[in-house]
Amino acid sequence: MSKGKLIVVTAPSGAGKTTIVHHLLDTFQSLAFSVSATTRSQRQNEQEGRDYYYINVQKFKELVAQNAFLEWQEVYEDQFYGTLKSEVERLWSEGKQVVFDIDVKGAMNVKAAYPEQTLTIFIKPPSKDVLLERLKKRKSESEESLRKRIAKATYELTFEANFDKVLVNDDLATALQQAEKIVSNWLSGD
Repeated sequence: MSKGKLIVVTAPSGAGKTTIVHHLLDTFQSLAFSVSATTRSQRQNEQEGRDYYYINVQKFKELVAQNAFLEWQEVYEDQFYGTLKSEVERLWSEGKQVVFDIDVKGAMNVKAAYPEQTLTIFIKPPSKDVLLERLKKRKSESEESLRKRIAKATYELTFEANFDKVLVNDDLATALQQAEKIVSNWLSGD
């Protein structure tokens, strides 16, 4: 099977990566979204197979033991996320280039597995204060969950230098234009 290109978009929670990924998918017909598997609970506006494949912890661990993941992480205690190898192969077989919306460690694992085929983009908030405000405005988190996300976001910001491209999401329209240019250049081989 011929392998396509991989575009990994990552950022701390609240930096805007999902918005940017959706924009890229709407802009480039050759892109397809890699749906991750997770053990976390499904949120109200999410759909099975579109946003995530929702599986229980036991099944996730079985898939890890079977080496079924390209990358996976235990992001919070008993809250796993991962990219199934079969998902990437399915999209490549459809002639698509694969876009990922995953955490920083997962991004580095994909890059390590496919170094020549992977573009990594780190979406950065204009400041830590802005990021904290964005997370608080979501109102989808308990206080404990919000504290965990803030601690994780602070840690993830330290990985910026490990990525091919860094995009500051200060003004969304500008960030979307920059993301389009980065991806267009990557897809065209520039």
